[in-house]
Amino acid sequence: MNNELTNRQFWLDYWESKDGLVFEVVDSYPFVKLLEQLFKKNNSKNLLEIGGFPGYFSVWAKRHLQLEATLLDFVVHTRILNQLEVANKLEIGSIEVIEVDLFNYTPQKKFDLVVSNGLIEHFIDTKEIIQKHVEQLNSGGVLLITLPNFKSLNGWFQKKFDPENYQKHNINCMDLNLLGSICKELDLTNIETRYDGKFMLWFERESEKPLMVRLLKKMVWLPLKVFFKIIPIDTKAFSPYIIVSATKP
Repeated sequence: MNNELTNRQFWLDYWESKDGLVFEVVDSYPFVKLLEQLFKKNNSKNLLEIGGFPGYFSVWAKRHLQLEATLLDFVVHTRILNQLEVANKLEIGSIEVIEVDLFNYTPQKKFDLVVSNGLIEHFIDTKEIIQKHVEQLNSGGVLLITLPNFKSLNGWFQKKFDPENYQKHNINCMDLNLLGSICKELDLTNIETRYDGKFMLWFERESEKPLMVRLLKKMVWLPLKVFFKIIPIDTKAFSPYIIVSATKP
């Protein structure tokens, strides 16, 4: 059985269906300030973004941290990446690209920071995909993985109203204890796993959803948004993201 829950055609169709991919990545973009903290703490010189097309982490790190940035993905639309570079005041070709199947790839060099966002949940064998991240790390390098939390209210909405998208995700991997234990098995140190974000609901291609579904989402979203504005806590039931960070000895 293949480890992937998606294939090349899925991602080609996905990116071709998306609007608004090209924009300036600002400091409020999710997780980039955490990326900056890790960079400063570890004096990193380079970064590898795995499965991160269009490359938002890469262009932000290249522009704001002056890191040597590399984007590794199975599918890279060069035209979109070049437009993203220009939108972020970078020269075309500033981001090194490795377009390859990660599971058939032998690293040519190692990196101080290896990051992925919304990737590992698309694979059946969670340990294997995390191990592929670790293989790219220098000794002393830092791993940063973020993924959605579908064991939450947002996950219920996905399962109920967008089951096709929900099935493309390995829900079992969205478990802090599992992720922490895998990092230990891979001999990583300084392991941290946590929920992140107070509250969020979203759909892929929301405008295509029935009116009643969109209204229900709005009715649920508004009071909870107000509640978490007053009481800002991260919880399994409502937080939209999971964050994993660790160090390779």
